[in-house]
Amino acid sequence: MTGGAAGGGRPKASELKLRVISALLLAPAVLAIVWLGGWFFAAGAALCSMILLQEWTVIVRATRQRAAIVVAVVGIALMLVAAALSLTPLALGLAFAFAALLWVWGQVSGEAPVGWMGTGVLYAGLTGVALIAFRLGSEGFVMILFLFAVVWATDILAYFVGRRLGGPKLWPRVSPKKTWSGALGGLAAALVVGAAMGALVGRVPVSLWIVSAGVLSVFSQAGDLLESALKRHFGVKDSGHIIPGHGGVMDRVDGLTGAGVVGYLVAAVLAGSLVDPVGAVIALQGY
Repeated sequence: MTGGAAGGGRPKASELKLRVISALLLAPAVLAIVWLGGWFFAAGAALCSMILLQEWTVIVRATRQRAAIVVAVVGIALMLVAAALSLTPLALGLAFAFAALLWVWGQVSGEAPVGWMGTGVLYAGLTGVALIAFRLGSEGFVMILFLFAVVWATDILAYFVGRRLGGPKLWPRVSPKKTWSGALGGLAAALVVGAAMGALVGRVPVSLWIVSAGVLSVFSQAGDLLESALKRHFGVKDSGHIIPGHGGVMDRVDGLTGAGVVGYLVAAVLAGSLVDPVGAVIALQGY
């Protein structure tokens, strides 16, 4: 979503065409994996996490830290297996244990990139863990569709509204193209998604769907800004070039990381449980 959400300026026609074609090709595949669920979805989430780690490694200039990379890969693999086995607390424990190991290793060795790999374990690993945990929940299929719809709507409308209206910048020091008009346009789109899901799915009041969509939209845009801040810190334009017109996978799922990870943790706090927190929150409300 970098350069997209809450953005300003005019997109090049060729870039926009590539974005549309890539989205049309990737969206059906993603939705098919969501529908299949189970180990198919876990495998897709794992692939996403590993690509995120690879891109993170390049951004933070840790490609020569081979031992640290191996530790990070092993840590994320164990986290994802634990999540796929519905052992979410164990997965989170492993995430912070491996991150702490790499942080301490970086401090002791004086190798800053090793420490950054610890943060990468959290960023890439928790993205996969949150997605898998959401999908395994009692409302898993609907919640993943809702999460994706909110993030995609936020991204798309922020991109076009920001470029059409322009105006004051959202955070120029971190992402000079993002505007307040784009951010509010993305938020408005997410609220519409919430209302639509409430009308179509029901289960809980429409107002709860709308509020949840708004919160996830904010988290999504925060994830976008976090990635922008990381790339600006290291002087990197795109996280990669794997997706034509979009850059790297991180450029596309930064908002999903923000909304998925923080959204899951907020639900867990509200439910008082890391296991199926969305289902637990719904049950606590008596629905």
